[in-house]
Amino acid sequence: MQKAANIYWLGVKELRSFLRDFVLLGLVVYSFSLAVTLQARSNSQELHNASIAIVDEDQSELSRRITHAFFPPLFQSPKLIAEQDIIPAMNSGRFTFVIDIPPDFERYVLAGHQPALQINVDATAMVQAGLGSGYAQQIITTEIADFLSHAEGVAPSGVNLDVRIAFNPNLTTAWFTSVMAIINSITMLAIILAGAAVVREREHGTMDHLLVMPLTPFEIALSKVWANGLVIAVAVGLSLVFVVRLMLAVPVAGSIPLFMVGVVVYLFFATAIGLFLGTVARSMPQLGLLYMLVFLPMNMLSGSNTPLESMPPWLARFMQLSPSTHFVAFAQAILYRGAGLDVVWPQFLAVAIIGALFFGLAILRFRSVVAQTT
Repeated sequence: MQKAANIYWLGVKELRSFLRDFVLLGLVVYSFSLAVTLQARSNSQELHNASIAIVDEDQSELSRRITHAFFPPLFQSPKLIAEQDIIPAMNSGRFTFVIDIPPDFERYVLAGHQPALQINVDATAMVQAGLGSGYAQQIITTEIADFLSHAEGVAPSGVNLDVRIAFNPNLTTAWFTSVMAIINSITMLAIILAGAAVVREREHGTMDHLLVMPLTPFEIALSKVWANGLVIAVAVGLSLVFVVRLMLAVPVAGSIPLFMVGVVVYLFFATAIGLFLGTVARSMPQLGLLYMLVFLPMNMLSGSNTPLESMPPWLARFMQLSPSTHFVAFAQAILYRGAGLDVVWPQFLAVAIIGALFFGLAILRFRSVVAQTT
């Protein structure tokens, strides 16, 4: 009971120190509110409101059908321009796409030839250019096929593609990036807060005060873990409810309480990294440099940015040793696909086992540093 009381009161001290540190407090608030909103709304990966112009040199029924096939929200209403205006318009950045329909295009199509139709693309807008080119080709091909079927009585294709998009039917980027921003912030802040707590004690000299008290290194370390973990867990819950669901209107398919249980399990690993780095670093700048070396590879290779299937096989297998990979896997399964505990329990177990091993390593490192201090 005495050890539990010591851990509790030391954690309360950590919470009070955190609330007085306005820089860290502001970082937590920003990371789970404004940063999530900015990443969800600015890092768009879908085509929206792309500017387009049409050069109609054919002036036929088919060319008019192609012109009217481009409409919002994917494209702006097409502007009709002359052929000599293509290069000046593209150079000035007025249009991302310019479609040039050549003379006698309809006649050659009806004659069974394969006339060329030019699509000029401004690739400086890389995402819009890549997606828009595919959409433009699909729209034009569909219009030509529909025109021929009505003009010549061609029988429709015997195969109909029925595309069903699960979990994100409109392919809205914000549904993915907002949740991934929260997941990335969990790892980032768990490392920073736990590491900063250790470095702050050493810089302010309060670590020596703790060591002369009847406290063990385990009690000191565990108090920092639960206090900083509580801050992050509360921030995650508030961000999911108020920022993701209410402000961004992103539907959460699964159980938020189940996800929060997974967050708490994962925080033992993430805060253990912070403790470990805090014992290695002797100042806040050193902690920041070590944080970048650890967080950036772990975040980029966890599957939150690119799927593991896109990585080299040896690297994907190696990343199975990182709890962040399993954390991203069960977070996506719960929040996107509505998975229950019967589906994600292997990932929960992997995070718990690997996190416990690393937590034990961090405690041993913390004990050795404390012993050297005394």
